[in-house]
Amino acid sequence: MIFDILTLFPEMFQGPLTTSIIGRAADKGLVGINLINIRNYSRNKHRTVDDTPYGGGGGMVMTAEPLYEAVDALRDRYSGRLGPVVLMCPQGLTFDQSMARELAGKEHVVLICGHYEGLDERVRALADLEVSIGDYVLTGGELPAMVIVDAVARLIPGVLGEPEGTEDDSFAGGLLEYPQYTKPREYRNQPVPEVLLSGHHAEIERWRREEALVRTLIRRPELLKGNLTEDDRRTLREIARQALEMKDIKA
Repeated sequence: MIFDILTLFPEMFQGPLTTSIIGRAADKGLVGINLINIRNYSRNKHRTVDDTPYGGGGGMVMTAEPLYEAVDALRDRYSGRLGPVVLMCPQGLTFDQSMARELAGKEHVVLICGHYEGLDERVRALADLEVSIGDYVLTGGELPAMVIVDAVARLIPGVLGEPEGTEDDSFAGGLLEYPQYTKPREYRNQPVPEVLLSGHHAEIERWRREEALVRTLIRRPELLKGNLTEDDRRTLREIARQALEMKDIKA
């Protein structure tokens, strides 16, 4: 899979996308990450890519021309066969695991990183998709682009060491991930749950599912709207019954 990232600050991506899992995936040829400096497509002699907004106001606005020129150059490079063009934008759809899976099914993705006080509105016509990573303000689209590359790349076959490596992640199955433990068996009076030491795989899987349900119910109950089996519903009813009993005892 190839990511073409249009940015004013390509140096920001050194480190996050050149080390650890993503760096190894790039070394193996599983992921290609091309950093494209938007300034290279500015036609003025000073290579500026921003200007004052029409109508007045504070700050500078990123101009449309260099971004159009950069995307046109990509179309030429790929003989018109571009993957989705994704604009990092606080007004866009909120990025989630479902979107990551959808993008992971593409062979090519173009990510546009805005900067300054905003983008010329005409840039939106370039994008197939506008994406936000949350309801907060950042200095530019570079960090959101890194988040998207990381979340998408790890879903590509071969990027993680084990084929099932992504299956139990939080959000992968619609629930938060169950608790995980490793050695030592007990640490600071906190023992590993006995069921995980039993070797009884069916019981372990049942415990993990129940713990994922409990954790999701407490921390992100809105995620429980879907992806529930009848056993899950019975488990939740039992959790609710036990909670009511505990409430009665305390009362």
